Amino acid sequence: MTQPAPSAQHQGPEKGTATGPVAAPPSKQGGGPRAFGLRADVRNLSLLGVLAVLAVVGGITEPDAFLDTGNLQLILTQSSVIGVVTVGMTLVIIGGGIDLSVGAMVALASVWATTLATQDFGFAGILFTAVIVGLAAGLVNGVLIAYGRMVPFIATLAMLASARGLALLITDGKTQIVTVQSVLDLGLPDSYVLGIPPLVLGFAAVTVVGWLILNRTTFGRRTVAIGGNAEAARLAGIDVRRQRLYLYLLSGVCCGIAAFMLIILSGSGQNTNGNLYELDAIAAAIIGGTLLSGGRGTIVGSVLGVLVFTTITNIFALNNLQSDVQQIAKGAIIVAAVLVQHRTLRGGET
Repeated sequence: MTQPAPSAQHQGPEKGTATGPVAAPPSKQGGGPRAFGLRADVRNLSLLGVLAVLAVVGGITEPDAFLDTGNLQLILTQSSVIGVVTVGMTLVIIGGGIDLSVGAMVALASVWATTLATQDFGFAGILFTAVIVGLAAGLVNGVLIAYGRMVPFIATLAMLASARGLALLITDGKTQIVTVQSVLDLGLPDSYVLGIPPLVLGFAAVTVVGWLILNRTTFGRRTVAIGGNAEAARLAGIDVRRQRLYLYLLSGVCCGIAAFMLIILSGSGQNTNGNLYELDAIAAAIIGGTLLSGGRGTIVGSVLGVLVFTTITNIFALNNLQSDVQQIAKGAIIVAAVLVQHRTLRGGET
């Protein structure tokens, strides 16, 4: 009599099946976390090298002006505002999103926080209002994207137009002058700590918090997970919608902080504040190694990207080069950074 074939549960695992002894295929992201960490370190060192080269160029072309302590403080101060926005943008992009409304949110928060009614509450009133307005705008973005299932590009583009319009409505096209002296004092040299402007210290604090969130918390790991593969993250038990909501809330808070820093820097609130901040933040994140497709990025790299762009702008200004030349240079750097990303990814997959 013919013996029955053994059942599937008594058979050994076949070669090539999910339960078999073969190794898992390489990740599409190219090499896993350790390989990414190595590439991130190399990229950060490269950006430090670029900064060193720019320092040499600035020192050669305008040695007296560029190497002046006041100019170096100016570079760091100008980096602070867009740097805070970039920290929030980096987290959003790593999570698989994009935020085109950051500049408009900075403008809205700055004008709302400098109305006469708000200034009556002094320093705390201006700071609180700026952060709350940024948080509220981020909440709207997050709800529309996470729970309204809108494409991030469309939702944040709508917020860009709406926030700019509301800022214009509040100011009626006029500049709102800050009269709270305690706010204005933070922009004066007397408030510097060991020669470091308070805005730079604030930027450093936001950078440290952003780094800790991304690299030392479960929230950061979930952000990387949903950016790399949202469906796999959902199957692993991560609430993808809530995570995305939190990311846009963080971006809004960063915009509120940046708005307050801009108020200190300019002593006013204007509906034109934050113009093109979204492009600068995205560009800085890209050259810092953050993938536009999500799942990868570093806070340190993004901060170095901000410093590179700000230093380039400063050198161009000292050499009396036109702003259109600056924009062309920034565009070329963005294209080069994206090409390097694609080359790196192809190499990792291979």
